[in-house]
Amino acid sequence: MLTPRRIEIFKAIVDEYIRTAEPVGSKTLAQQYHLPYSSATIRNDMQVLEEMGYLEKTHTSSGRIPSTAGYKFYCENLLNDSSLDKKMEVAIRDAFVAANMDIEEAVHVSCQILSEMTNMTTGAIGPDSSTQRLEHIKLFPIDNRNAVCVFITNTGHTETKNFHFEEEVSLNDIENCTEILNDRLKDVPIIDLPERMQEIKPELSTVVQRHDLLFTAFVQAFVRFASENVYFSGRDRMLYQPEFEDISKLKKLMSLLDDSSVWKKMSSDTKAVAVKTSSGAELSWFNDVAVVRSTFHVNEKESGQLVVVGPSRMNYDKVVAMLEYAAKMIEKMYNSGGGENKK
Repeated sequence: MLTPRRIEIFKAIVDEYIRTAEPVGSKTLAQQYHLPYSSATIRNDMQVLEEMGYLEKTHTSSGRIPSTAGYKFYCENLLNDSSLDKKMEVAIRDAFVAANMDIEEAVHVSCQILSEMTNMTTGAIGPDSSTQRLEHIKLFPIDNRNAVCVFITNTGHTETKNFHFEEEVSLNDIENCTEILNDRLKDVPIIDLPERMQEIKPELSTVVQRHDLLFTAFVQAFVRFASENVYFSGRDRMLYQPEFEDISKLKKLMSLLDDSSVWKKMSSDTKAVAVKTSSGAELSWFNDVAVVRSTFHVNEKESGQLVVVGPSRMNYDKVVAMLEYAAKMIEKMYNSGGGENKK
């Protein structure tokens, strides 16, 4: 039975293990957390918590560590609704207001900052483009060798791509190419765009002088747009987590990070959500790995996610607060039209 005293002892164990990565004993609890209970009482309650499945006993120490079930209980019932540290808030916010950055760049920079703050791997899962169709293309020349292209889908989602040409391309070529693509590719599924480009290549060659440069730029942009948009930063930070000193565990984790289909499936698989906090963050556990996700909405139909991947022993209060603030900043940037910012 979970009594208030046992919950207090359990929370202290989780907090101490998150802080030190060392198994926690009754003596440590009594000294560090000034619990008003005898060591015998604490030991007895730790035994009960272990029998209930919330704690585990390691082979190398008489102390206990939280189990996966314990972390789930902790995050579902004992997580604090703490506010974000001001320094972290400013650092994340500045990633989105920096000059000459489009949304994709801002999200990547945000992931890098979150990775540094948490000392874990941080990622972003972009909106799924597989069910979308192309609505319109806008191409904005910057000079004879650079342009910004904006793709607009039938859902209202926009993607901005920067084109750099190895040779000069005239404004007339850009206008003619854009007109043909808008006429021939409207309502084509995003995933079919590279193939359809091959079909209209002969027509481009008869109308557009530098069709080769423009054709290559558009095909590369369409392939990138249609591919699964999963980005991770700070993979090497797992090397500094004691849980992953075991090389076999580290290899499994790296394979997981490299498989983008896993993350796409997870973002849409409700069964993968082990715990959902009152503020909306989603937490899942896989062996010694914890995954914390926070959703950002691009529009009424589309959404993406920010992700932190690390050991089960992570500061969930801090991680959840940072992810949710960054997700709100992404939403704010989308809603303000940041997806069409020029570089």
